[in-house]
Order: sequence, then structure tokens, then C-alpha cells
Amino acid sequence: MGILNVTPDSFSDGGRFDAPERALDQARRMIAAGADIIDIGAESTRPYTGAQPVSAEEELARLRPVLADIVALGVPVSIDSMKADIVRFALEQGACLANDVWGLQRDPVMAAIVATHGAPVIVMHNRAQVDPAIDIMRDISDFFARTLVIASRAGIPEGNIVLDPGIGFGKTPQQSMTALARLTELTHFGLPILVGASRKRFINSVVPSNPSERLGGSIAAHLIAAQGGATIIRAHDVAETVQALRVASAIEALR
Repeated sequence: MGILNVTPDSFSDGGRFDAPERALDQARRMIAAGADIIDIGAESTRPYTGAQPVSAEEELARLRPVLADIVALGVPVSIDSMKADIVRFALEQGACLANDVWGLQRDPVMAAIVATHGAPVIVMHNRAQVDPAIDIMRDISDFFARTLVIASRAGIPEGNIVLDPGIGFGKTPQQSMTALARLTELTHFGLPILVGASRKRFINSVVPSNPSERLGGSIAAHLIAAQGGATIIRAHDVAETVQALRVASAIEALR
């Protein structure tokens, strides 16, 4: 899954692809590099940095000039939004997957919108406040259990749900690394797992670096995630991540 932020303020690439022509070019580059899904977001959630919320109108204004053209490229498009109105718009315009960073637990009509459109949904673990004292894996499991109840009541088939442990969201750097190290504990749900560790702050806690300098750490985290059961990797640096995953898979096949 290639990340496409059509925002001015995302933590890693804000402002780089907020013009429609640049966004479309970046989508084409990611597809050529091996992206199977393009995940487009028009509101920054910038973990740890206090992203300012934007209105639904502003989010739509950022999406409208580019969404249809990206859908037309022929690769599945995911809409990364915590607002049900935005998800509805994107699905009506041809996006085929919803990506909710609050796991159906923030917008009260999100689950209904997803169910009405029959769309698969990525449900991410999140917390309003970081708490270093909690057992993060228990918190993630309990969160997903609540989400699955919400999804079931709305009529979302369990087979349409992808779990995302939310690396970097509502977690200390240590908790993010714990989630990666213990990812196999989430396989008991029997659902696909997505991991997006790309350029996240926990890398800086190990090797001080700016977001643009975290390619090596991102690839290391994503390789571990794949070994731990992740079937979707969400990344900014598609070509490098695809190469790393394919080489690791080729070597693993010879064991």
C-alpha cells in the first residue's frame, strides 16, 4: 500500500503532493514501483505533533481535484479518513477500501457507511492519550474486540475487516516497537493485518533521525512485521520496500 498524502502538513511529506498533478504523478510512480493499493488521505493525523483538524469541506476540497483521476489509474484506492462523510464521497467516486484511524469508534455512522457500500475496512488501534503503564497488546486486542462488535452490529462481514495495530498512534515509541515485536499475538483474530511503520517516530528513538532519514528503520520494521504475520505493508518508499520484501520472501522460501 503506497501512501499518498494530499495535505500541506503531514509529518513526513506534507505539501509535496497537495497539487493534483503532483499527486497523480506520485500515484503513477508508486504503481510502477509495485504498489498494489494507493491510500489517499486529505487530513493529516500526524502522530505526536498535534495535527490541526480540518473541516469535512476542506478535506473534500483537497480530494475532489485528484480522486477520480487516481481511481482511473486502475489500482485499488483506499480512502484514509476518520470522517464518514469523506469515506462516503470517496467510495461513491470509486475508492474501494476505507481506512479509519479510529477503528469505527470515533464517527458514529462510519460503520454504517462502510456496510452500506459493502466495502472492506482497515480498522486501526488508537488512543486519545498515551499511557506508558498499560499492557499495549492487551489494549490493542480489547480495542479490536470492541470494533468487531460495532462492525457486526452494522452488518460489516468479518471477512471485510483488516486490523492495523496503529504504529505510532497513542503509543510510546517502546509500545510501538512492542506491537511490532508481538504482532503474532493478533493473528488469533483470524483477520488480515496491516502495518504502517513508515518513517514513524519510534525509529528516531533508536537512531536519531528526521522523517526523511528513516528509510532503513522503516524497512527493518516492515520486514519484521511481514515475518510476524502482516499481509499489507503501508509505506511511503514503495520501490525500496517492495524490493526488501521480495528479497526477504525469496530467501525465506529456501529455508
